[in-house]
Amino acid sequence: MAAIRAAQLGAAVTLIENKYLGGTCLNVGCIPTKVLLHTTELLDVLKHDAKELGITLSDYHGDWPKLQKRKTKIIKKLVGGVNGLLKNNGITKIMGTAVFVNAHQIKVISDNQDEINNAATVIDFDFAIIATGSKPVIPPIPGSNHPDVITSDTALSLDAVPESLGIIGGGVIGCEFASIYNAFGCKVTIIEMLPEIVANMDRDIVKPLKEKLLKDGVDIFTSTRVESIQESAGGLTVTTSSQTGEKTITAKKVLLSVGRKPELSTLNLDLAGIKTARGAIVVNQKMQTNVPHIYAIGDCNGGVMLAHVASAEGILAVETIMGKRSQIDFKTIPYCVYTKPELASVGLTEAQAREAGYDVKVGIFPMAVNGKAMIMGETTGVVKYVTDAATGEILGLHMAGPRATDLIVEGALAIRLEATVAELMATIHAHPTVGEALMEAAHAVDGHAIHLMSDAVKKE
Repeated sequence: MAAIRAAQLGAAVTLIENKYLGGTCLNVGCIPTKVLLHTTELLDVLKHDAKELGITLSDYHGDWPKLQKRKTKIIKKLVGGVNGLLKNNGITKIMGTAVFVNAHQIKVISDNQDEINNAATVIDFDFAIIATGSKPVIPPIPGSNHPDVITSDTALSLDAVPESLGIIGGGVIGCEFASIYNAFGCKVTIIEMLPEIVANMDRDIVKPLKEKLLKDGVDIFTSTRVESIQESAGGLTVTTSSQTGEKTITAKKVLLSVGRKPELSTLNLDLAGIKTARGAIVVNQKMQTNVPHIYAIGDCNGGVMLAHVASAEGILAVETIMGKRSQIDFKTIPYCVYTKPELASVGLTEAQAREAGYDVKVGIFPMAVNGKAMIMGETTGVVKYVTDAATGEILGLHMAGPRATDLIVEGALAIRLEATVAELMATIHAHPTVGEALMEAAHAVDGHAIHLMSDAVKKE
């Protein structure tokens, strides 16, 4: 995205990629996981709601090999689209590993060249943007190097669904993979060191997801530390410890899902004089490194590791380079979990708002009384506003339920415009839609939700 925006603004652009166009998100992140999760959602509907929805089936099952082919087909199509956009915008593409020679030169090493080969391409540049992304964190757990201990990258492309899967880490990635493999008949166990899964989100919206996972047979152990992984007769034995004592879990494969870290290993940043801290490139608010003409965007700068944040940072960096005034409002970053129910969040959680000193008022509206959610058979979830009691300004919007990841943009825009709940209530929402629940939750801030029983709301 940064390369295309730079070309739009008249820059001569060279893009260097060492593996595949589209990076982590398109190839081993957002896109492939959502392809798998979409099928997971449909399987869940067929399993639990088919009869209620008026569908009679004699047989159905998930076909993992066919799903893998579909995933590959979609990735290939999107990568082809990126390649077409690069050509359309006159961008020079070079496949290979970029290595800084100095602060104004980059050497590109192709797969069949070693670093000292004189045939390596050397590029002079006026400005450079580093966007090397991240790689999975491998925690120092004894046994974590076993071949049946996998990362999120390899979990997307297993040849077959294992009989059982232990997931170390109950964050966004861990919960999404738990949903995928559980839907395909795998026995899944989540082991999370923190007191709750998806710890960065508001508790009121995480609760419905946790309840759904448990109902579907996923075992969840929180406040639990993994001590070791060992090969055993049943596959792998994971030894854990918690306040209740030691416990062992056996699984055919173990997924490490404890986060990602910046990928800087091949860049030779020292030769360009670029500073790093805690394994990430140091940048200012404009994504500028300590070397003024070199910028770093996305996961490699250690900020918010989300594809849409990286895209926004890329545009910010390019527009700054090209002399345009540009900024990012980091308060409006949406966080999404594509499970069932979907989770989506933007702005401050209730706990964060109280910690920041706000006099907080919240409004909560359950999906169970939303007409469109009933029609869809997806009534699990809530909409929750966190507001400033003094001004009515919306500080955060948190959702669990159908289409939450699509609807969260309303909250992001409201926060960007410093909107109040009164302004949102005065905005007509189409009927019947899940989006009506956002309007109802806004009414609920003052206890006046229309479609909640009178004993649940305040009288004016």
